[in-house]
Amino acid sequence: MALLEARELALQLPDRSAKPLFGAPPLTDIFRGVDLVLEAGESVGIVGESGSGKTSLARTLLRLYEPTAGTLHFHGRDITHLPEAELRPLRAKFQAIFQDPLSSLNPRHRIGTILAQPLMAYERVANRRDGLREACTLLERVGLPAAFAERFPHELSGGQRQRVGIARAIALKPDLIIADEIVSGLDVSTQAQILTLLRELKKDGSMIFISHDLSVVRVLCDRVLVMRQGEVVESGLCAALFANPAHDYTRNLLNAIPLPDLDPDWVLRGGYEEQNHEKEK
Repeated sequence: MALLEARELALQLPDRSAKPLFGAPPLTDIFRGVDLVLEAGESVGIVGESGSGKTSLARTLLRLYEPTAGTLHFHGRDITHLPEAELRPLRAKFQAIFQDPLSSLNPRHRIGTILAQPLMAYERVANRRDGLREACTLLERVGLPAAFAERFPHELSGGQRQRVGIARAIALKPDLIIADEIVSGLDVSTQAQILTLLRELKKDGSMIFISHDLSVVRVLCDRVLVMRQGEVVESGLCAALFANPAHDYTRNLLNAIPLPDLDPDWVLRGGYEEQNHEKEK
């Protein structure tokens, strides 16, 4: 049984730019006809240009949006139109890491409180003190000092905030993590460090990784879906698709982005160099 299965999934959202003076705004297609099967322990990349629908697809897979057509199953259970009250217990099993960690971290709370909140909400710890203790453990797991638990989000760098986002996502030990463009906007050495961490986390569960950077997807993912204008135009194993793309759009994406012959340990080496750089600071 697949961990996550989407069949003919589609989403429409109101187009507020075309709203008439009276009445509801018309609906516009965001994506349609998406099929996705994710097995336990597998990592799938979703790539495509801006506006292709990949982020909206991720939010729909998380049931932050309710699909307008198709079916969505998680652990064999139909969650396509499941009410929020019934979804809530399942949300601990699928977590998200968002592109902009600063906007997804409460600026009024210290990092320790942010990490302890999901643990207390799902009764994984007995009290706030245990939650803060576990928060320090999570920080150390993602390569940050436990003392960062006392800091506020604005006191951290972009890469450090992204690590906090990862720590929050893994706090409940989910079966699935969906990461949406989480290394875009970071410098190259910080990207390498984050990717090193994600490669380690892959060993503990499944992941959907959304990115416009095909070189990152090639290193991190087992399979890849290529989206264009709301449709999946090609999918397959990363190695096969990158070696012999069947669709013109995929070939154009590959030609547009330089993809060097990769040393399999390039991410690990980059992460090691970044760690040394942080120590020197």
